[in-house]
Parts: sequence; structure tokens; C-alpha cells
Amino acid sequence: MLKFEKFLFFWLFLAIPLIYYHMEKTFWQDVEHIFFIGIGGVSMSGLAAYLIGKGFSVSGSDIAENGRIARLRASGARIFIGHRSENIGEAQIVVCSSAIKQNNPERLAALAKGLPVIGRADLLSAIASDYKNVVAVAGCHGKTTATAMCAHAIENCAGGVTAHIGGEDTEYGNMHVGGERFFVTEACEYMANFLKLRPSAAVVLNTDADHLDFYGNAQNLALAYCEFCEKSGASIVCREDKIAELIRPELTFGLSPKSDVCAEDVVGLNGKYAFTLRAYGEMLDKVRLNVYGKHNVYNALAAAAVCLHYRFPPYLIAEGLEKFKGIRRRFEQIGRYAGARFIADYAHHPSEIAAALQTAHEIARGKLIVVFQPHTYSRTKAFFDAFVNVLSGVENLVIYKTYPAREYFDEAGCALTLAEHLDSAIYIETVKELVLYLRGTVSAGGTVLVLGAGDIYYAAKEALARLNGNDQKMR
Repeated sequence: MLKFEKFLFFWLFLAIPLIYYHMEKTFWQDVEHIFFIGIGGVSMSGLAAYLIGKGFSVSGSDIAENGRIARLRASGARIFIGHRSENIGEAQIVVCSSAIKQNNPERLAALAKGLPVIGRADLLSAIASDYKNVVAVAGCHGKTTATAMCAHAIENCAGGVTAHIGGEDTEYGNMHVGGERFFVTEACEYMANFLKLRPSAAVVLNTDADHLDFYGNAQNLALAYCEFCEKSGASIVCREDKIAELIRPELTFGLSPKSDVCAEDVVGLNGKYAFTLRAYGEMLDKVRLNVYGKHNVYNALAAAAVCLHYRFPPYLIAEGLEKFKGIRRRFEQIGRYAGARFIADYAHHPSEIAAALQTAHEIARGKLIVVFQPHTYSRTKAFFDAFVNVLSGVENLVIYKTYPAREYFDEAGCALTLAEHLDSAIYIETVKELVLYLRGTVSAGGTVLVLGAGDIYYAAKEALARLNGNDQKMR
């Protein structure tokens, strides 16, 4: 190890623990200016907003404008579009996410100046450690919704909560500062980032295989979830998931009657569900969810289990869950055209797609059109057969060009290859092509379901605007 690298490592070893004290201005007493590389990301922007609220001067950069960047600018942040070494200016600490490449010019400039460069997960862990009660929600799918549900329920029970959400809650946004006793956060398993957290309550919704480009195999992923639980004060896991057999959880939840917390008398009406909450064999209060999809019963049970762990009254838990109105891009209605409604969902894993399709069939009354954008080549390649299986029954199916995120092209995992293995699918690359297809296919009373975690959400909104007569430029 070079002398400079040893010095930097020693500095970071001493400096990072300073975060673990109070997040008032006593936190990093001599620090005024923090720079975020990739500040427009949903998690990074939330953390940046939190620090602005604590009195820090925040600046950052990203590759494109978005609504979160606009909100940060309105709060006083200085933000650059494009990554250039001079952007870091007078920053004293630099924060970057796992998606930032090692050769990023701002990162290299910070290291050259001897500045500490810390990861997004390190900053999140530091902020969380300032709270007595930390709830961290992990899982392959559902964690954003479950995190937000948990936040609403705790706020209703405790009178306040601070929540870091990996999506846009319709009321809270992606960062809600509302209390000093409880901190609720989404815990991302990508690159084992969730192992940086030391929660008082660790929630695991499911451990389906994902991010195998990092973990190598499902066994390594499962071991990471086990370590996440073991490092927590209490583990709260889904009874039907294999994680329940690998650890000794303090509390289990699920539809199985063997769960400590479960749902009885589950009924659905037009895609929304209600149930009676049961804990340790005792029937408690009725819960009525205001979001679509039976899979949200699991998310609600996870949130209820957390609240019961903290011994909150069941009737307050039920009230809090009913107050949750949803997450943007989670079965969100984004518009209408020609008498058909357009619904967007973040589903990008085969299990999530199956759940979204099930909900769509429950509420759709006319023709159902599905537009799916694969997210990363590696995920599509790893779960290729599962994607083919879950999409093969869709009659009106569009496969939109892959959202590559951090990856380079791989023909074996690209959207065109997937489309070629689906008899009913057509492949589309541009918004213009999508508009032409929808104009000739949409019918009154139908539903267009837009699926994916990439830029398909914005492409669909642009297509809708064009279909409805807006002349904005199409890609």
C-alpha cells in the first residue's frame, strides 16, 4: 500500500466514526461543505436533503436533471450537470454511491486533494446511528413500500418518525424528517451495502436471488441476509421465506398460520385488500389497505410486526397502515388516453412482474397491454428463463430497449434477445415507436401497464403527452 493510501485509510478510520455522534452541527464540527457524486439518485438526494436540514452546505453532480435535483436546488444546494474535477470546489468531504466508477473525475480529484471519500451506505449508517430505534427493511422486492408503510404506522403510533425511503412516497417523498426517536430506512443488499447498518430491528421481506453479478450465487446472498439479521438487535422475517429456517428470528410474519403475525379473512375488492390482523393466535384489528395488490398484504404484515415488536396498540397500527396511499411508480396511474388508463410499476424482477400482472388482471376490464423494459443485461441474463416464463402468457406485449444502468452491452441479456424468445412480443427502441404502437392498439376501457425500474417511466409519460396532443420533442 502506498504511503498516501495508508495515510488516507488512517484518516478515514478516524474520521468516519465522528459521524456516529449527534447529527446536530456538532456532527463533523469543522466541516461545512459536503459534495455528493450522483446527487440526483433517490437515496443520495434524500441524504443530501437531510444534511441541508442539519445546516451543512451541500453541493453535488449528476448526469441529468430530475425532480429531486430541482427540490435540492430550491433548498439551497449547488448542483452541476456532468462530472468534472473542478466541481468539487471547496468541499471537505465527498460522498459517492456504489454506482460511481473508480475513475470518476470528481472522485479522483477528491482523492488527489486528500479529501475523505465515503460511500452512500456509510453516510446512511452514520445518520441512522444517531437514533435510538432504527428499523431497516431489506428484501429483493417490496422494501420501498414496506419501508414507507412502516414509517406511516410508526408515525401514527409514536407521534413522529424520520424515514429514508428508496422511492417517492406520495406524502413523505424520499426523505421524511418527523421525529428523533425512530429512524426507518430501506436497506439495500446491492454490494452488501445493508451490512453497514446496525439496526435495532432488521426486517427481511424475502431473499429471492438478485444481484448475482456481485454475490456469485444464491448461497452467498442468503449468507449476507443472515449476517444482516445477526448484526441487528432483533430480526423480523417472513415465515414463508427460507431465511426463517436459517436464523432464529425474534418475530415472523406472513400468510402462514405458523407466523407470529399473520392475516386472517383476507378479502380483495377491485385490487385492494383488507384483512384481520392476528398476533400470537389473538385476533386484533381490521386493516384496510389503500394500495393495490395482494402482495401488499405481506408488506403491511411486516410493518405491523415491527410496530408490535415495539408494543404499539393494534388499533393505532391499523390506522397508520390505512393512511399509506402509495409510492410513485408502484402501480401508479400516470394518465389516460382514448379511454384507457396508463399504470406504471417499478417491477423489474420476475417475481415482481408476476405480482404486477396478477393485480392488473384483477382491476382490468378491457384489453391489457404490457410494456416492459428490462433493467440491466446481467439481471436479464441471470433470470432469462424466468422472464420468458412470466411474460409468455401476455397477449399484447412490448419489450422496450434495455436500461443498462452501470453495465455494458451483452447480447445474451439484451431486450431484443428476450423479445425474440416471446412469441407475442414486439421490440421497441424509441418513444416515437411506442407512440405509433399505442395509437393503433389502445382501446377504450383498456389498461396499459408499464413495467420497469429504468427510464421507461419517463418514456411512457412522454408518449402519453404526445398521444394526447402535446408537441414536446420525442426521443
